[in-house]
Amino acid sequence: MHYQITPHNPAAHIFKVKCFIDNPAIDGQVFSLPTWIPGSYMVRDFAKNIVWVKALSNGEPVRLDKIDKSSWRAETCVGPLELEYEVYAWDLSVRSAHLDQNHGYFNGTSVFVRVHGQENLPCIVDIQTPVNSVIGDWRVATTLKLAEAKEYGFGIYAADNYDDLIDHPVEMADFSMASFEVAGVRHEVVLTGRHKADLDRVCVDLKKICQTHIKFFGELPQMEKYLFQIMVVGDGYGGLEHRSSTSLLVSRKDLPLVGNSKVSADYQQFLGLCSHEYFHTWNIKRIKPEVFLPYKLEGESYTRQLWAFEGITSYYDDLGLLRSGCISVQDYLTTLAQTMTRVWRGQGRLKQSVAESSFDAWTKFYRQDENAPNAIVSYYTKGSLIALALDLTIRKLTANKKSLDDLMSLLWQNYGKTGQGVPEGLIERHAEEVSGTDLSEFFQNYLYGTDDPPLADLLQNVGVEFILRPAESGKDKGGKPSQKSSQDLLQRAELGVRVIADKGSLKIANVFDDGAAIKVGLAAGDMLVAIDGLKVAEDNLETLLQQCRPGEVVDVHLFRRDELMVFKLQLQSPALDTIELRLSDEVGDGVIASRKAWLKS
Repeated sequence: MHYQITPHNPAAHIFKVKCFIDNPAIDGQVFSLPTWIPGSYMVRDFAKNIVWVKALSNGEPVRLDKIDKSSWRAETCVGPLELEYEVYAWDLSVRSAHLDQNHGYFNGTSVFVRVHGQENLPCIVDIQTPVNSVIGDWRVATTLKLAEAKEYGFGIYAADNYDDLIDHPVEMADFSMASFEVAGVRHEVVLTGRHKADLDRVCVDLKKICQTHIKFFGELPQMEKYLFQIMVVGDGYGGLEHRSSTSLLVSRKDLPLVGNSKVSADYQQFLGLCSHEYFHTWNIKRIKPEVFLPYKLEGESYTRQLWAFEGITSYYDDLGLLRSGCISVQDYLTTLAQTMTRVWRGQGRLKQSVAESSFDAWTKFYRQDENAPNAIVSYYTKGSLIALALDLTIRKLTANKKSLDDLMSLLWQNYGKTGQGVPEGLIERHAEEVSGTDLSEFFQNYLYGTDDPPLADLLQNVGVEFILRPAESGKDKGGKPSQKSSQDLLQRAELGVRVIADKGSLKIANVFDDGAAIKVGLAAGDMLVAIDGLKVAEDNLETLLQQCRPGEVVDVHLFRRDELMVFKLQLQSPALDTIELRLSDEVGDGVIASRKAWLKS
């Protein structure tokens, strides 16, 4: 298969793509664009961005019939078939394609058609230089194999087949670049966008993280190089894993500046994202659900296992920062407590199991609405807490001789290295093998049920105190000690909503179950105007509520659409949903040894 892609009109965000098919099907060649991209479990219908498409054979037009929203059939023709089409690229994310005068980026799922029946053929990709003027001297960053192109140059690249073709995103820009070597493999860091990042420090820290994960699995999978492909913007966050690279979207403030040696919360978030996506090099890119072999990109592929592939990865991403020496034990416990707080604040965790969240990712997790906190649970965050609970449970049952680390090693050896898919339920059975114990009740309660895992008891076994308290304010993310007693915190009045700024005013984003607001009918989208006759502004809601006490009835004025409404609302006490984790002061040597085994394993 031979593809050609050109940044045809950067100002209009248009890629032009050609696909040359030497031997089209005799009964009419079918081709399509995927409806989703592996790693992001939502139907995105990439074909909607095709502006026009035409076909030629021997210079003559060939009729195309659209079969469905993403597929076409070319009529029978004699000789090679050439498809030509334009793709509109204006989605600044790690999932699709984006093009302007500053850079060009694409995932193969967004731009390269799948030629049905010929998916296993080797692919040649000619990445052409921009037709129109662009800003700076553009180079190409990708892990597609070099064919005739020079490194970082435009020209011809290669892929083993269609599945390989769509797993190597391409960045074209006048980017910054640095590199380091781990396990004999060059790791490149490419940054596109305005920044003043200390790239030397980024490389030092990423190298430690990569070394930690490679040591964890015992080896780096076969690859020529690894690429951290980073788009730097004013405000953004996201990542998507690939077999020898990751695409990241990060905020400028997340990157370290020259001369600043501290690990800020923003920089830790950046390192955690890199750690997460690098761990995926093993866990999901190679150890993957059986249903993903092969990927069925024309529609949803359902699995209840995303708790393991995303949740376990989310557990090890921050733990990897600690084990690599990038953050301290207290930094790790603070981050872990904030994850617990996010889970505890969602009433959806009591209604939807993590296994159900995984299965329904296509329609619920990736399509969240204003009722999401009340209806769904994240297989990322609660999945990571199940992973933590499973790790500490196995360690307790085996006197620290076995752990979740051993389970991941087993999965790598038996499934990742062999290319065999992981069937539903198998991870649970292997966990029982590692622990030597029947864990069916554990998984029934916490994975397939909605119980909270017994983290307080499990953490106590490793000398960590689990503290549950009310939030100090709407900005309290948990993890850090409160300066007030729990009794004082319970005197803080709450509406039972989450608000966001909207043009100088406050809009209700979520109304929480069992809260004061939902009992009287406040709704998401309502614009708060006043509480007890005092104007509500973007920065004074907490101040107004501090003047009140739980149980007090107040008048709440708001606009719903263009109608002014007033509600009498009885303010509530804050829930016990904020978590701190502290190292216990007085513990025995055995507990300290268990804690070290867990944190430094």
